[in-house]
Amino acid sequence: SDGGKLLVVPMVGSHWLSMQEVVEELSQRGHEVVVLVPEVSWQMETTQAYKVVTYPVRQTLEELDNAF
Repeated sequence: SDGGKLLVVPMVGSHWLSMQEVVEELSQRGHEVVVLVPEVSWQMETTQAYKVVTYPVRQTLEELDNAF
């Protein structure tokens, strides 16, 4: 974070819910933030506060639901 650039790779689920507020605050303070999220996920909404980059995954949302 000393360089002002952060790459965030959150895990699916409540981990991201706790972390999202911190990520948005860092972005508002001038850090360049990129959040890497899977194409299929829960509750990982996008915002203009940071850049979102998605990556492909093999499982569908239904398979993800059934796994949990």
